[in-house]
Amino acid sequence: MRAINLITLLLVIVGGLNWLLVGLAQFDLVAALFGGQEATLSRIVYILVGLSALWQLMPFMRAMQVGETAAEANTVRR
Repeated sequence: MRAINLITLLLVIVGGLNWLLVGLAQFDLVAALFGGQEATLSRIVYILVGLSALWQLMPFMRAMQVGETAAEANTVRR
């Protein structure tokens, strides 16, 4: 389960950075890397990012239920 959470979090971050580039520079990095927005590989990446965002809703909702203070108490600090 931890691996899925890390992979989906990484994909959500990639998606967020891609949207940052779209907003700031009108540059879609995913489309540039994989052959345009309509390319099959680009569409797969977009779908995986969207599914990852849905997956990340579960830990987000759990964190909202226990409250911010309790959620922060469970973090590991080094």
